[in-house]
Amino acid sequence: MKILLTGANGYIGTRLLPLLLEKGHEVYALLRNEKQIPIPSKFDGKLHIIQADLLNKDSLEKVPDDIDIAYYLVHSMSTASHDFGDLESLSAINFRDRLAATKAHQIIYLSGIVNDDDLSHHLASRKNVEVLLRQGKVPVTTLMAGIIIGSGSASFEIIRDLTEKLPLMIAPKWTSNLTQPIAILDVLDYLVLVIDHPDCINKRFEIGGPSVLSYKELLLDFARIRGLKRFIISVPLLTPKLSSYWLYFITSASFPLAKSLIESLKNNAICKETSIQKVFPKVLLSFEEAVKRAFHHLQEDDFPSTWKETGSDLYVQVPHFGTLFTREVIAFSQNAESVKKAIWSIEKYSGSLYISSPWKRADSIDKENKNPPLPLKMGDHFDFWHVLVADSAHDRLIIYRDKKLPGEAWFEFKIIGQTFYQTATFRPHGLLGRLYWYGLYPFHYFIFRKVARLLTSTKNVE
Repeated sequence: MKILLTGANGYIGTRLLPLLLEKGHEVYALLRNEKQIPIPSKFDGKLHIIQADLLNKDSLEKVPDDIDIAYYLVHSMSTASHDFGDLESLSAINFRDRLAATKAHQIIYLSGIVNDDDLSHHLASRKNVEVLLRQGKVPVTTLMAGIIIGSGSASFEIIRDLTEKLPLMIAPKWTSNLTQPIAILDVLDYLVLVIDHPDCINKRFEIGGPSVLSYKELLLDFARIRGLKRFIISVPLLTPKLSSYWLYFITSASFPLAKSLIESLKNNAICKETSIQKVFPKVLLSFEEAVKRAFHHLQEDDFPSTWKETGSDLYVQVPHFGTLFTREVIAFSQNAESVKKAIWSIEKYSGSLYISSPWKRADSIDKENKNPPLPLKMGDHFDFWHVLVADSAHDRLIIYRDKKLPGEAWFEFKIIGQTFYQTATFRPHGLLGRLYWYGLYPFHYFIFRKVARLLTSTKNVE
């Protein structure tokens, strides 16, 4: 089938795209700004990028007339505009009207759980979008989810920030409200299963995981799973506006996003019907299982395991959300193969990839190794490091360490053209992990820079 995917570079869209391609669909990814999306070569010709803006009706003329299915995965709650509801309405109307002139026979819309009478501004806008879409001629299938558990989900990242950074939380009364979190993998599964299914056309489904928790329970459970001791004191004094500012300063959320989310927390986000289980009976991941998968040592669980080419996985990435990192970028003039050879022998510099005796390590880093190791390959171990990706075809190496650190560490080395990129990433475990990273940052700066220069120096690559 030919599928139009809006929000293709968003949190859900980037994970749904490979699943659709794996199922054999031809996908038209709609992006406001043209962006190259790396995919395995076997899908060449199956992915088409459409640069268009749902707020610009004329730009949607680029959408092909022979589309079969269309996903609506966009929202405007992160915008600083006070009229984001109007923007969402305009986007929905333009989308609906353009699809009316195509051969599309199903719209799939991912919304929030909107079954309360007194909805927040954000949730009311989500519900209004559904109403507008259903006024068109193309049948709509609506999936309504609360908190989605997965690395990169806005709600999940706020939960992570609050729990990791604050041993003691002074929380407002909304923490007693209820939510029914669902794993990202289950959301993606439902989004694919409803495609062209006769029992889903023009239907609405609430989707949630197996656990109903108060927000306070959710935060404490998250802390327990992560091995952290946390305490929460609920007080009635924090207004929604004060809570929004608090969330903005403590977490990575923008203020408009924090404000929208806080306002939505006045509503219980739990399923009042379970008809989706009658159509697709399945065992859903528990909250604990979903959190553990979100902390996998590579950001790959959301993507198909078959997306590989000659040992390479273009969608295997070092985790980005909830991490701290430093990067070195060096342009070099020598042969790229020589630099690559030095990278693939990184074992002889491994002592400088962590801090134990920093000055000693720095002084001894460039001593010659009389017996240089063989080039590294995926699965190799040296010192406390584990080789996760050794992608010779794309000049990319990733190593991982979680021993004797208050967190997890990754090093990624790659060559693009005549430029060398070295990224050190650290996922701290609680407040201690953050103190470790910032306390040793001056050592990181000088030693990691020296490693990068050694790997690209003429002396070491010839």
